[in-house]
Amino acid sequence: MLQRLIASNSISSVNPSLDTGNREVIELLASWLSDLGFVTEIMPLADPRKANLIATLGSGPGGLVLAGHTDTVPCDDTLWNNNPFALIEKDQRLYGLGTCDMKGFFPLAIEAAKPFLNHPLQQPLIILATADEESSMMGAQALAAAGKPKARYALIGEPTGMKPINMHKGIMVEKLVIDGRSGHSSDPSLGVNAMETMHKVLGELLTLRNELRDKHHNPLFAVDYPTMNLGCIHGGNNPNRICGQCELGFEIRPLPGMDMKVLQQTIRERILPFEQQDHVSISISHYHVPAYSAEPDSAMVALCESLTNHQAGSVSFATEAPYLHELGMDVVVLGPGNIDQAHQPDEYLALDRIQPTIDFLTQLIGRCCL
Repeated sequence: MLQRLIASNSISSVNPSLDTGNREVIELLASWLSDLGFVTEIMPLADPRKANLIATLGSGPGGLVLAGHTDTVPCDDTLWNNNPFALIEKDQRLYGLGTCDMKGFFPLAIEAAKPFLNHPLQQPLIILATADEESSMMGAQALAAAGKPKARYALIGEPTGMKPINMHKGIMVEKLVIDGRSGHSSDPSLGVNAMETMHKVLGELLTLRNELRDKHHNPLFAVDYPTMNLGCIHGGNNPNRICGQCELGFEIRPLPGMDMKVLQQTIRERILPFEQQDHVSISISHYHVPAYSAEPDSAMVALCESLTNHQAGSVSFATEAPYLHELGMDVVVLGPGNIDQAHQPDEYLALDRIQPTIDFLTQLIGRCCL
């Protein structure tokens, strides 16, 4: 199963030239789960190349969702030692794009479900597969908007080294575009240089970054403050032309409890005054994923701690947990891969993680569904 999932390119990206869709992966999973007796629902998204899958075994209230995303990040195959879309077993590892983050979770979840196929479940088991987690969270947002699936508990199989995660930071991805006016560089009065305004913007953002770092702290995180990353910048097209447009992509990872609307308003208040000062046009667009924190008395956290012998912790990356929590689920993030291997050339899943993950998931299903 993993070999076929890896072979199916399901890259999602904010760059349209790299974005491929995930329908083939969804249809593979739906076929396998349907053959096992699951009732499968494919939920198309606005982009016809993309869909979610809700596969349900049993019926009734409550139950358990085993969830994961089917898309991967883009990759530069020239940096890989092997074909990213061919599953390679080597050095007690399985290499391939998505083995760790996180196509590798689905075959393990399916294997864990097999012993229960002929047992009448008291609560349903749902295997949930989503689209576009790595780019827009479109799949999870569609589920939240539709109000399904419904369950009491959820486990998201993101790479956590088999340690339960009950808290993570959010992420705000911001795109800022400054439009000036191009002209011949020999006479600055012929244009308005967007890059010069961007220089001022960068200064404001770095000042804001320091303010956020000094003001907000949570000792439960290894990086205990909100971070800001200036990720990419593009501007102009020739040294002898006044730069007519400059674009910046950056992100902020807020701590649980920080208000993203307030953060976005702060950014606008800091940046938009440059429009009048420099006679430019500035647009700011964004998408965000909320931070997540499980309830202090979470039964799912306690159960996962008991089954793994690990105390729940926190991570700085974002997941789909807030959207499943919005649907009323008690959510833990826990999966077999390590985040250090995610989004890297030669991504892999260690073979010695496979059977312990299946054993854990089997126990979890038994406790939540029987």
